Order: sequence, then structure tokens, then C-alpha cells
Amino acid sequence: MIKIGTIVGDRYEILEKIGVGGMAEVFKGKDHKLNRFVAVKVLKEEFRSNDAFVKKFKEEAQAAAGLAHPNIVNIYDVGDENGIYYIVMELVEGITLKEYIERKGRLTVKEATSIAIQVSAGLEIAHNNQIVHRDIKPQNIMISREGKVKVTDFGIAKATTSQTTTSNAMGSVHYASPEQARGGYVDHRSDIYSLGIVLYEMVTGRVPFDGETAVAVAVKHLQEEMVPPSAYCREIPHSLEQIIRKCTQKSPDRRYQDIGDLLADLKQSLLDPDGDFVKMVDLDEQAKTVIMDRDTSSRVRERRKVRYEEEEDEEEDEEEYEDDEDDEDDDEEGLSPSVERAMTIAGAVLAIVIVLVLVLFVSRMLGIGGGNKDNGRDEQQTEEQEDDEQTSQGSANTVEMPNLLGKTMTEAKIELEALGLSVVLGGSEDSSEYSAGQIISQSVNAGDRVEVGGSVEVTIAGSGSGTGGGNSTQTGTPQEEEKTEQVSVPNVTGRTEAEARSMLEAAGLKVGTVSESASDTVTSGAVINQSLSSGTNVEKGTTVNLVLSSGPNKVKVTDVIGHESTRAQGELAGDGFTVNVNETYSDDVREGLVISTNPDRGTYVEPGSSVTITVSLGRKQVTIPSVTVNMNYDAAAEALRDAGFEGTIKEATESSESVGEGYVTRYEPRKTVDPEGTVTIYISTGSASQPAVTEPAAPQTPAAGGTQ
Repeated sequence: MIKIGTIVGDRYEILEKIGVGGMAEVFKGKDHKLNRFVAVKVLKEEFRSNDAFVKKFKEEAQAAAGLAHPNIVNIYDVGDENGIYYIVMELVEGITLKEYIERKGRLTVKEATSIAIQVSAGLEIAHNNQIVHRDIKPQNIMISREGKVKVTDFGIAKATTSQTTTSNAMGSVHYASPEQARGGYVDHRSDIYSLGIVLYEMVTGRVPFDGETAVAVAVKHLQEEMVPPSAYCREIPHSLEQIIRKCTQKSPDRRYQDIGDLLADLKQSLLDPDGDFVKMVDLDEQAKTVIMDRDTSSRVRERRKVRYEEEEDEEEDEEEYEDDEDDEDDDEEGLSPSVERAMTIAGAVLAIVIVLVLVLFVSRMLGIGGGNKDNGRDEQQTEEQEDDEQTSQGSANTVEMPNLLGKTMTEAKIELEALGLSVVLGGSEDSSEYSAGQIISQSVNAGDRVEVGGSVEVTIAGSGSGTGGGNSTQTGTPQEEEKTEQVSVPNVTGRTEAEARSMLEAAGLKVGTVSESASDTVTSGAVINQSLSSGTNVEKGTTVNLVLSSGPNKVKVTDVIGHESTRAQGELAGDGFTVNVNETYSDDVREGLVISTNPDRGTYVEPGSSVTITVSLGRKQVTIPSVTVNMNYDAAAEALRDAGFEGTIKEATESSESVGEGYVTRYEPRKTVDPEGTVTIYISTGSASQPAVTEPAAPQTPAAGGTQ
């Protein structure tokens, strides 16, 4: 276990622990060679004997070492010493994006876009160097005190030329791409998906897929449609919602194919928020059958063969090796996955057609036989029978549309797929009858017949929707057609919380969550943001969330406890604090070290505040008593004990012209002494006929627990 004060690499002093990850601990350190603070990432002790973890730890350093960019945490050094494996990197004073989102609830559109642009810029450098991060999440994005965004923790990053699919390489499941969730091939488009999820969370304050277990979340990434961010964030512009939608497509081929394109669209969205410039990939084009000649098929097989050979060299798991061989056999047939899907669909359609032909043939045969046996039926009965036959023939490839109102997208998808139908999300609207995420309308009415293979477009309830009536099957009732009262949202920015509440309630609106955020321009306690813009017409009773100012941005008092006084003063002054010094005795803290700070370490205060450090003077010293006339050894020892001395007392002799034989001449030391130190009492031997001072005798009165 690495200890505070340890120096690694003959230059990096470990000062304090600042973070813990799955396989490593992160410490604040001091580079004494370059006189700067750094972050030192140390592999946990339990993993140091595991070659796989050591290799993975070193790969992190190798993956990020060559990536010099303002939006990537720089790697300075890497090494191992006495079994301690460490990476020295840039120290970012600030908080993670996850902490920032939790503190603010959700970010403004411009703020979220700015952060996404900086992350994209950093990832662009990584991708250009064939490095895929594979674990993009808010916890791995740092925001410095200056507002600079930096991507960190390339712990599971690898070069794209050696990408493989391993479950333990999957990043945080809430941000993992579908191909990561299923254990598929991972490339730079997986980072784009994860960044899209992060962008979704920034503007809505929530992740799109959540569940009780990691498996449940992974399944949702694979199967469920994402609720549009506009359902939770009304003010999100069209362009940004389209960017998020394109980033988070389940098929990598439908996402941005290059993060540079994403970066360009993010910048364009700031200039043209409502523009329709985001180009979505056409589904029909993706479904077109590709006809491959012999040369093309050979090249595909060769590329697949090379890739799988690389995977086999890297993976030692026998089951994964066998799975790769199965995939390779499929490739030998010259069929891509998209072609296989197209053939499967075509086969299913052909089977349905064959069944319909057989049904038609049998029904006609039965109709003819029935006519020959019963010639007494009149012409009208014959026509009715033919009409019935035509109806049955026409309905053989149709199904009845179920009622989807009140169901979630997942529930609707499961029910429709069983009937050979599909569901398409058309958008979201407020609803006083349904809860957010429930279907409130469908393009095909329940009970109507739809051809197999058809689709239905649905609209879901937005975040301002109610909770009742989620499973009602009635449509078009007078209650639904009745128009709800509309009210205008007042402007409450700059008002106190009490004033804002009064204004909103007077307008017929409700006050929802009230959070705080720092502001250098708005007085503490006043409203700096409202979830619905002033002047917007909304239904009476709609909830409005408020953000109050907590005053100017505050900074955290640096932890300098246990540091040398001069070093602590330098650190605090470097962080902009005014430093005062108090001194006091301490039985526990060595002289010269900081005992405490006021305000306490970790406290958030105004920038430039005064911080007082209390420095130890060590143990309080005992003042040596004066030697009085005719004081013998016992009296001198008693006086020393009365003064508070608890250490060791020794006796020595020396000649004296002025002090009679057997009496005390002096103490040594003469002024002050540590309470548990050693004091020598000198006894006179009389005249100068014995000038030499004798060696001190053995202790006469040892103190309890004292040492000689």
C-alpha cells in the first residue's frame, strides 16, 4: 500500500488521495524536479501480481501518451518501482462532468453544446491516431476551475487495428453502445454513441436508459427506442435534438461516421439552432441488397480473415476463439450481415405468399364443390358467398391493429412485432391524461386491419404530462375534446424565491424543483433561470422549475493539513487565498507541520478569502527550575518533577570552589527541555583538587515509560 509522503521515481512525492477507480487509485503529487503539482495514478495492490491488469494499466499510458491536446489530460511519465506501477499525468483542479450535472440538475443548451464540442475536439485527435476511448461518460470528463473540458481515463482504450469484443472492456453500461452491450466489434463510432448519451444527459438531467441491473440497461440499449430529449427539455432546439438522435442510432452505420462531422454540426447548431442541416441516414439505402462479384467477395473474406486473426492472437478465451471461427465460416459464404437480414426477410415474405396461394386455391376448390352439390341456391346467395370468399382472401395477409394508447414504446414494439408490424415514434406532446413516455395517439386506429409488414406512427406524452388514465381504450370522448385553459408564463428571473412563487401561482402555475447555481452577476437567493420561458402559453397547472443564485462561484479550501508550513502557505497563496499563521504546541503533530485550517479544508468559500493555518510547535517544553543554595540531589529532582518533567534524570559530579560537597551545582540542559527528554543533575565534589568532571551515573529516578 502506497503511503502519503512516499516518493516514487526519485521525484514524485505522494501528497494526498484524490480519487479511486476500479483498478487504480489517484493521488495528488508534487514533481520536485519541475516544481509542479501532478496527478499520480497507481495500480491497486491487489492487481499488481496479475499480469493482465499490469498489461492493461501500461496500455492506458501507451494509448494516451502520444495524445497532446488541450482537451485531453496529458500524460507526463510512467514507471514502476518496487512493484508499484504508476502513471504521472496532468493535475486538473476541478470536478467531473457527472458532479457538475448533479449539482445543476441539467445544463443549458449552449453550455452542453460547448462541452460536447470540447470533448469532440479531444476525441478527434484520439481517433486520428487510431485510438478509441471506449469509456466516454461524464465521470471521465473533467471540468477545470477555468471551465476547460478535458477527457481522461483511457483505461480501456485500444488502437482500432486491434479492437476486439470482450465483456470486461465494456464501459459504464449507461453510456455503452449497443455493439458493446452485445459484445460486438467496437470502433470510433462507439465513442460517438456514448458522447450522444452524455449530451442527452446534459440537456435533460437524466440518462435515456436506466434499470435495476446492468443487464437490464444493456438490453434497453439494444431493443428500446429512446424517448426524445425534447420530452424532458422543451427548450432544446431542433438541430441539437437531431444531432443527439443521429449519435445514438443503434446501428453504427446510421451514426456520424467521423467525429469531425459531429464537431461541425455541433458548431453549426450554435449558429443555426432551428436549422435542418443534420443529415440522417436513409433506412431504405441501408436495406438495399449488395451484389458482390467474386473479386469483391474475396476481398471481404480476406479483410475479415485478417481482422479475426488479430483477434485470435489477442484473446486467450477459448469460447471467444470458437465464436470467431463460426463468424469466419459465415463470411466464407460471401454474405455480409445486412445481406443475411435481407435474405431472411425475403424468405419470410415468400413463405407468406406461398401460404396465401394455397389458401386461395383450397378455398376456391371448396367453393366449386359446394356449388355442384347445392344447385338450389339462388343467384343472390352465390354472390354473397363469393363476397365472403373475397373478404377472407383479402384479410389473409392483414392483421387487426391493437390499441396502443397508454403503452410504452417497448410494450408497443413487442406487441406489434408479434403481429409482423413495426412502430415508429413520431414525436411527443403534453398530455393531461397520460404519463410521460406513454403513447397518447396512433396513426392507425385500434381495430383497423393493417397489412403484415406495415407500420404505425405513434406520439408519446412529454415530461409535463399527467399520471391518470394511462390504459384507457376510449378515444374521441368529450373529455378529451374539451380544451384546457391556457395561461402565459410570467418572467420571474431576478425575483426572490417568495416573489417568484407568488407570481407563478397567481398565473395558475405550479412551482416544481428549486435548485441553486453559482452566479457572479445575480444576487444570492434570486432566480437566475426558469424551466419555461416567459411569455410561453401553457396549460393551467403546468409546473415551472426554478434555479436560484448561490452567489459568486466559490472555491474549495485546499487541504494542507500535515504539510510543512512554508509549503502550505505557498499552496494556499497559489490558489488565491490570503494566508495567516498561528502557532501552538501539539503532543501529536511534529513541529513545523500544519495542524488545522480555518475555514476547514474542503469548505467552499469566496475567491480570495482569508485562510488561517495553525502550525505545530511540537510538544510544550518544560522550564528548568533554578538551583537554590544547599539543594541536594533529591530536592533538585523533586523541583524538576514539580515543573512537569516526566523524562529521565541522571546524576553526575564535578568539582566546585563555591558549592559545598554533596550539593547541586547545576542542571543540564539549563533553560527548557522536552517533557519526556533527559536532564542531568550535577553534584559538587568540593574543592578544585578534583577538577575533572565524572561521567554521569546511572539514572537515579527513571520516569515512567522514559528511555535512557
